Amino acid sequence: MIPSVLPTYNRAPIAFVKGEGSWLMAEDGRRYLDLGSGIAVNALGHAHPALVQVLTDQAQKLWHVSNVYTVPEQERLAGLLTDQTFADTVFFTNSGTETAELAIKMARKFHYDAGHPERVEIVTFDGAFHGRSTGAIAAAGSEKMVKGFGPLMPGFVHLKWGDHDALRAAISDKTCAVIIEPIQGEGGIRVVPDQCLKGLRDLCDETGTLLIFDEVQCGMGRTGRLFAHEWAGVTPDIMMVAKGIGGGFPLGAVLATERAASGMTAGTHGSTYGGNPLGCAVGAKVVEIISDPAFLAEVARKGALLRQGLESLVARHPQVFEAVRGEGLMLGLKCKPAPADVVKVGYDQGILTIAAADNVIRLLPALNIPDADIAEALTRLDQVATELEKAA
Repeated sequence: MIPSVLPTYNRAPIAFVKGEGSWLMAEDGRRYLDLGSGIAVNALGHAHPALVQVLTDQAQKLWHVSNVYTVPEQERLAGLLTDQTFADTVFFTNSGTETAELAIKMARKFHYDAGHPERVEIVTFDGAFHGRSTGAIAAAGSEKMVKGFGPLMPGFVHLKWGDHDALRAAISDKTCAVIIEPIQGEGGIRVVPDQCLKGLRDLCDETGTLLIFDEVQCGMGRTGRLFAHEWAGVTPDIMMVAKGIGGGFPLGAVLATERAASGMTAGTHGSTYGGNPLGCAVGAKVVEIISDPAFLAEVARKGALLRQGLESLVARHPQVFEAVRGEGLMLGLKCKPAPADVVKVGYDQGILTIAAADNVIRLLPALNIPDADIAEALTRLDQVATELEKAA
């Protein structure tokens, strides 16, 4: 008999009832050190006092109004984002998947209004993950994502990750945009080198193609900059943001230049819940905290500290770990055992990590994780490796 909750997840038999900082407490009272953060969502840890306070304050005033009306909390958060980024305008969503849908629409509408309705193709890359809507899975194109869900939305050109020659050859008079994650999350914490992002920006400028960055997972301070593309010194035309921007409250945003967004006029897009007062009030507090240069400097320092410890783990346990990947506090350990096995042994050691492609486990701790918790994480990962070596 099918369970009351649709069984689309391969869930671990652990149920959490409370969170505090970098720690989660299960029903049986056991504490787990959370290096997954809800897959990069709980950017400031669990039950951050400032977020609890702003959510409580807003909840006592106003939860929801239609986007038929002006929403002051929305305008405030949009102002914070445009002040801190390349963007001139913002549309708020509830999730990263919804940002993908709008990014696709926005890019195609731009070229349509520019007199080039034939420019509908979007170039995407192997290993990408842009969400689970029909448009987003068509963009990713992997068999795991699309099998059984056809016919797929047309108009996507899928390339091997890092194949520069194929990229240049793929840009044609039908291309409207290129969409890329500066750091792939689901794809195995694969970092696009700065010079490649610069070259991609140049190629898009040369061909009149819009550049879309998917920073749903790698953005919001995760690399030690507010957004990962800042390290390369380039900017996109459109950017997808979600996960960490709400600090645990469902929130997403599409940021765009005035030019790229020029086709999105009244009636071309909408959302019932997107940009509601609760989400935007929390999001504004998250952006205020994370965008502080001192906070971002601490993320970079903590990332270097964690990475140093992980490199030592790789050296001590070559039968289990092969290499460290990533930037800041978006790190991956390439494993020799199956990632799911590493994650499972982690449960026994009271540490939570996230499996990814290419035999990688993701380490996405809270951006404000204390140094003592980093040390404890390294100790527990060492225990995980020891247990896996014993079982080999």
